[in-house]
Parts: sequence; structure tokens; C-alpha cells
Amino acid sequence: MRIHPLIEDSAALADLCARLAQSSFVAVDTEFMRESTYWPDLCLIQIGNTEEAAAVDPKADGIDMSPLLDLLVDNEDVLKVFHAGGQDVEIVYNMTGKTPHPIFDTQIAAMALGLGEQIGYSNLVDALLGHSLDKGARFTDWARRPLDKRQLDYAVGDVTHLAELFPKMLERLRDTGRGAWINAEMERLADPANYENVPELSWKRIRIQSRKADVLGRLKAIAAWREREAQDKNLPRGRLLRDETLADIASHPPKNQQSLGKIRGLPSSWAGNDIGARLMDVIDEAEALPENELPARKSRKPGLGKEGALVADLLKLLLKIRAREIGVASRLVAKADELERLAAGEREELGILAGWRFEEFGQDALNLVEGRVAFAVRDGRLKVTHTEVTVTEDSDE
Repeated sequence: MRIHPLIEDSAALADLCARLAQSSFVAVDTEFMRESTYWPDLCLIQIGNTEEAAAVDPKADGIDMSPLLDLLVDNEDVLKVFHAGGQDVEIVYNMTGKTPHPIFDTQIAAMALGLGEQIGYSNLVDALLGHSLDKGARFTDWARRPLDKRQLDYAVGDVTHLAELFPKMLERLRDTGRGAWINAEMERLADPANYENVPELSWKRIRIQSRKADVLGRLKAIAAWREREAQDKNLPRGRLLRDETLADIASHPPKNQQSLGKIRGLPSSWAGNDIGARLMDVIDEAEALPENELPARKSRKPGLGKEGALVADLLKLLLKIRAREIGVASRLVAKADELERLAAGEREELGILAGWRFEEFGQDALNLVEGRVAFAVRDGRLKVTHTEVTVTEDSDE
């Protein structure tokens, strides 16, 4: 495989992308920093196929990144391969308003192949390729220039191994007939809605005990304000105002700006500076959350009761057994909330009751809930056995 020197000019990048656009797939990775910023600071993009690979410097003076971005988001003929690519996809979305498509994530594929719930990249490379990766450069400050040869070799190595991994994983998926199992997961990863940042919706991520409309209205207003302030200042939202402090202010609003200086978690300077004044304006102007936006009351185990909770526990045990038997990560088959909903009597809009999930697990789950499945120990291993249910009618005699 040909490894190019670090690409720092537009012509070299355009030439590389023109060649890669003829490939059936490209492996993609990024290096970025985001510890002290709101927006990820993109420092490198690595891309390659089975023949060539390179690291591209998006910080190089005057470099035109559009050929690379067009390849990622507008070329439907080239599959884009990532490993645990959520943050990589987020970066591309922030730059273009689009997500890479079509997409393949080797971590998701590994779940379908029984290689773990969230296998790390180095472990996957070791398992399928037999290579031990050099981790010495993983704590590099990627924003600093110049980058030395070891750092660049480490970065490019991520896509060279990825380009070798993908065909092997694809072949295994075809051999096992499990390619269709992960299609929905790949589409979900590429769904732009996952990466939209709407300040007015940010309050839904914050834990708060109250369901009072006025408290939630303030929570919504303050959370949206924090999001915009953090974006404008390019600061992590938690560094500006932590969730716990935000929820406390929404629940117990200060009467005036001077009172901000007494709130734990806020800088005392907010009692007299501009940012404190803006926060008070938001608090004063906040309106109660409309009835149609109030969150529904949810119990931890909806409608379960003690007996239903036991059934949910049995379903989780069944899931572990079935996942072990078919050699797939249980997380790919079902989530805990689905099992609790099934135990509570729900049958609508459950992913485990459709498609391959129903065939591999959902049918047995239904049988367990309805009394047609039992557990038994055979040869020292826990097994699922099917039983016949005898229904007796009450007699008037």
C-alpha cells in the first residue's frame, strides 16, 4: 500500500480524492481535540483504500477541503468505513450539514459477529488481523504543528488497518447471512437528525425532578441560552454552566442578579457582569412550558409491578442465553427498556417483535412471557426449553 506524505495543499488533495472516488469503499478516521472547546477542533482526516492512504491537514493554509467533503457526503457510489464513527460523523456534519453516506461501522459489525458489545479498535485489529497496534501516540496534541513521523504513522495506520479489516468482516457477514442485521444500525448512524443541535431541545438532556410547567419552562429557556453562549464562546457547555447548577436555578430562580453570586457553581463575577445580566433576562422572560410539551410520567418499570419485574429479569437472562447461542452481542438484539415493555404487556412498536430480531429472540421472548418457555441446566450449561401449556377452565360443578 502506498502511504502519501501529509497532504497540505489543495491540488494533492483533489488528485487523491479523484482516485479514491473510483473505489468501492474508503476507510476514514479523524483526529480532533475537544477538551476545551464546544466545537471539535478537527486536526487531521485520514482516508484510504486497499491501495493508498494519506493524512490530510485541514489546518494547512489555504487548503480547499471540498473535494474530500464532497467524496464523503455526496458520492453515493463509495461506501465510507469507520470504526465507532459517531464523533467522526458529527464532525463532518458540523462542516457540511450532511453526514457520510452510505456508511459502514466496524464496531457495529463486530457486534453481529459476536466480537463484543463495544469492541475497541486495537482489540478488533488484534482479533481479526493479528496485529498489535502501537498506542504510543494516542495522547498526541493533534493541534500542534509540526507532527512528527511517528504521530503521522500512527494516524494513517488507523485507516490502513481499517481498509484491511473491512473486506474480512464483510466476508464473515456474508458467510453468516447477518449483513441485513446491521443495516438499520448503519442507517441510524448516518441519520442527520442524530447530529442536529437545536438549542431549544437541549433541556431534554438535563435531569430534573420537577414536572412543574414553570420550572420546566425556565429549564428550557436557560438550557437554550447556555447552548448559544457556549457556541458563541466555543466553550464546553459544562464549563460555562453545569447541568446540576442549571437545574437548581430553574427550580429556585434568583430574585435579582446580585443573588447569582450566592449560587454554588456560578462564578461570583456573574453578580455584576454582562453574562450574568443576560442570564437574568432569560430567567425573567421564561414562560411556563406548554401542556403539549410536558414530559409524560414514566415509572422505572412501566406497568410492571413486582411480578412483571421478575419476568423482565427472566427476559434479560433469556437474551444472554440466546445471544451466546447465536454468537452475537446482546446489545444488538434488544435493549433493556424493550424487555421491560414486553414484560408489562406491550406488543406494539417493539423492534424485537419484527424481522431477524423476532426470529432469533423475539419469538422465544413471547413464548417465555406466555408460559411456553422454561430454563433448564444440561451438561452444566443453562439452556432454553419449550414446554406445552395446559389451560384448564373453571368448572361450575
